[in-house]
Amino acid sequence: MTHDAPSDEENRHTVKIDAFCHIMPRPYYDRFFELDVAVHAANLRKRVSNIPSLVDMDVRFAQMDEFGDYRQIINIAAPPVEDLGSPAISKEMARIGNESMAALVRDHPDRFAGFMACVPMDDPDAAVAELDHATGELGAYGAQIYTHVNGRAMDDERFEAFYERMAASGGLLQVHPCRSSAWSDYPTEPRSRYEIWWTFGWEYDLSAFMARIVFSGVLERHPDLKLLIHHGGSMVPHFAGRVGPGWDQLGARTPEDQKEDVEGYPLTKRPIEYFKQMYVDTAMFGAANAVRCSIDFYGVDHVLFGSDSPYDPERGPGYIRSTIKNLREVGLTEAEQDTIFQGNVTRLLGLTAEA
Repeated sequence: MTHDAPSDEENRHTVKIDAFCHIMPRPYYDRFFELDVAVHAANLRKRVSNIPSLVDMDVRFAQMDEFGDYRQIINIAAPPVEDLGSPAISKEMARIGNESMAALVRDHPDRFAGFMACVPMDDPDAAVAELDHATGELGAYGAQIYTHVNGRAMDDERFEAFYERMAASGGLLQVHPCRSSAWSDYPTEPRSRYEIWWTFGWEYDLSAFMARIVFSGVLERHPDLKLLIHHGGSMVPHFAGRVGPGWDQLGARTPEDQKEDVEGYPLTKRPIEYFKQMYVDTAMFGAANAVRCSIDFYGVDHVLFGSDSPYDPERGPGYIRSTIKNLREVGLTEAEQDTIFQGNVTRLLGLTAEA
């Protein structure tokens, strides 16, 4: 069943809280451009320098005005702080980022509903300390992490204390993909070509992260951990048959001499049920069919409006506009739309819908 799309005026008065947006506050941006960084981070530096709304709030706010009653929950844009140098640099950059985002939220509550902490995961003890500082002192509603730390899988036992503290905090843990052209498409090649590392590689990264978190028992041990997976849960809802009945046969395809590869933490539920515990955003870049698939798999109560702004071709408003349009055209009731636009995030984080 479809519903008539609301008018532009109705759209402007709909409360919308964008749960996954990127930013580089001026102090962070300036320090980022001072650092001597590796090739991948240098390439991203070139990219962010061409997106004014990441750092120029006048540009950003002018773009946001198009969407009426619209606010953002912000996080620090890629690259991860772990890619910027030593653990000491990671700690420095995380602190600059968190204090700068807290200032933006404090100074512009009508624009920013909150922020997610930047945490230096190359030093897990420091990550816990920064999480405590950002949530306890600065008012962060959770944190953002990436799908690996310098190639290290995120189910490594050294991150256990961070997940424990994150679950106890009650906040959201945003998960963002991370891969560069150095991750080749085939073992015989030195680099990925045609930006396959981004288009498909980032989605594989997210999906692999989710699977490792499930089978390593992170969600079994920490059932209160609220993971917000970027890009609609990535590959998982689109391959629900493989994730469901396929993984119910875990081990059936594995040779006897590789059995240790499928012997994870003992789980008490089907694998697919742990995937469904996660929350996802709607950042599908205007692909309404993909948004609908994510909603069908996770359910309305586990989907949060998120745009991935400002990485669209317009460098700011494009993905916000297309994501709002998607949610208006995929057959949701007005109540379901409202749940995704603001109900879920306000419920999960204890926000109020008004600034």
